[in-house]
Amino acid sequence: MRKLLPLLLVGFLYADNEIYIDQSGNNANIDLEQLGSSNIIGGLDAVAGTMTPLDLDGLNLTLDINQIGSSNKFLGDILGDSITGFFEFDGDSNVFDIQVDPTDTYGADSGDYNVDVTGSSNDFNLNVATNALASTLDLDWVINGDSNTLDFDIDYDLGTSYVDIDGDSNTVTFDGSGYQSGYFYLDQTGNGRTYNITQSSTLASDWLKIISNGNNGTVCVIQNDGGTSTGC
Repeated sequence: MRKLLPLLLVGFLYADNEIYIDQSGNNANIDLEQLGSSNIIGGLDAVAGTMTPLDLDGLNLTLDINQIGSSNKFLGDILGDSITGFFEFDGDSNVFDIQVDPTDTYGADSGDYNVDVTGSSNDFNLNVATNALASTLDLDWVINGDSNTLDFDIDYDLGTSYVDIDGDSNTVTFDGSGYQSGYFYLDQTGNGRTYNITQSSTLASDWLKIISNGNNGTVCVIQNDGGTSTGC
């Protein structure tokens, strides 16, 4: 088995930096920073200029990811429990796509994800766990910018999700399912927003709060007990 060591990788060039990772083991502290545009963080199976997911496998993982610039891409598969993630993206037209324990290897328990975004026309996708096995999830997103797209697919017990958005023409799609309950809080300021919120815990004890200030918005909310939903 490979022994996991703290990892610090920094890209400093103006463009086209690429970091590829395949790491297994426990108690990891991984710190990545890229400055510039058209940078990539992904997996070892990629070739220059292409994307595959980075692969992190283990328990007690701490990630600190910073991409500063435009047209950057982060694509990752994370398998583990007790995951703490700090993600900062500053720029436009960036892509963030992360799958947390999609194969149900560990269960994705005790997840704490903090994401800070400044910029416009960014695309973010977060998929956490399967079969309601993720417990004690804490998800915090702060978005400042226009025309951003956020897509969450969360399968958890006792999960809390906070999303704070300041900007126009942003789109949020949230699909939360699980056994016990989910808490989703959205605070938004800006015009032309679109929200599609679905909560479908088995015990029908979900909680939703939306505070929205702005014009020309579309909101679809579905809360459905029994763990199933038709979606927006």
